[in-house]
Amino acid sequence: MNLPNKLTLLRICLIPVFVILMLSQVSNFFLISCIIFIIASITDFLDGKIARKYNLVTDFGKFMDPLADKLLVLSALICMIEYDLVAGWMVIIIVARELTVSILRAIAADNGKVIAASGGGKIKTTSQMIAIILLLIGANYSNSQIVFVGTIAMYIATIFTLYSGIDYLYKNRELFMNSK
Repeated sequence: MNLPNKLTLLRICLIPVFVILMLSQVSNFFLISCIIFIIASITDFLDGKIARKYNLVTDFGKFMDPLADKLLVLSALICMIEYDLVAGWMVIIIVARELTVSILRAIAADNGKVIAASGGGKIKTTSQMIAIILLLIGANYSNSQIVFVGTIAMYIATIFTLYSGIDYLYKNRELFMNSK
């Protein structure tokens, strides 16, 4: 278990902490949840950077890193629906994309192939994380301007999500034709 994989597991462990804080509505819960989300998001940046720099890329990391990202982002977005911070239809699009890519990865694994995160997938994840952070900060400070910017960022993230999903399907279309 190398450092990048430990960071990925830390991110997964921070998810229930984030969800409990979001749903508890303790004092400043948006801000505290945002800080937890930022810490988890930083682990995403660090695990990949360390893995590539020190040649610590593993199949475990290729599989678990994108899964951890999905769990973090989807947990945040689902919690945020309750506070009307994000539109349900955006979350549905994002969930559908994530399920589709996960199924694609499972088909690839069944065929002995590992599909690592693509550049488009990384942009998608980064844009989602930025939008979530902006929305949480805006909600914490009741700042409609920050919430507006966060909402625009969420629209952009949704577009990147659609694009990257289509890109994964297109680049791996042979898996559907050659699957067992």
